[in-house]
Amino acid sequence: MSSFDELIKHFKADIESVKQRDPAAKNTVEIILTYSGLHAVAAYRVSHYFYKKKMFLTARVISQAARFITGIEIHPGAKIGKGLFIDHGMGVVIGETTEIGDNCLIYQGVTLGGTGKDRGKRHPTLGNNVMVGAGARVLGPFKVGNNVKIAANAVVLEAIPDNCTAVGVPARIARCNGKPTTDLDQVHIPDPVAQELCKMDVRLSQLEKKAGITPAPKDEPNLDCGCGFRSDDNDDYVI
Repeated sequence: MSSFDELIKHFKADIESVKQRDPAAKNTVEIILTYSGLHAVAAYRVSHYFYKKKMFLTARVISQAARFITGIEIHPGAKIGKGLFIDHGMGVVIGETTEIGDNCLIYQGVTLGGTGKDRGKRHPTLGNNVMVGAGARVLGPFKVGNNVKIAANAVVLEAIPDNCTAVGVPARIARCNGKPTTDLDQVHIPDPVAQELCKMDVRLSQLEKKAGITPAPKDEPNLDCGCGFRSDDNDDYVI
């Protein structure tokens, strides 16, 4: 297969990915003319061709022109599989040694960046079917597994196994049930900090019961912490 045929194949796969993942997409012509994420990925594929030919200046000029037009910066040295969809896209940065698998979804404001000034591999590797939420940061030369979901504004600093959900700053694995993550919901994602606080509340309640300590009654109970146990702020205890 020639390089031109490969570019066309990837371009068609990228368009199909947009159709499958964006309910606002009406038709192919609209996607080609108006989707800046598609424009940025198409420009990347051309610049990557020149990068592999060691025509580094030409590759960087193309990538910077695409950045000026779309607001999305993809280094021509990155390795990106088929079907990448960058939704909205403004502010996305993808570093030189980043590797992205097939059918991934990246929202606006995402950084796939490196740490330090070391040469060689210094950016993350994303598996297949990975979703990176708006404003997330994935920093360092580690692997993010297949079917992973990274919540909006998470800061990922270490590897994530397959089929897991990571949230928080720094990111922690909140769900890893062995089943692929196929939905695009960025709202109903478990909060690992709230989960740990909830566990502490339950444990404290058990210890109070064993010690014969009961909290004074309150008129306004606090909101449910998420695990079925309800607690009050500033409890006054009586024995």
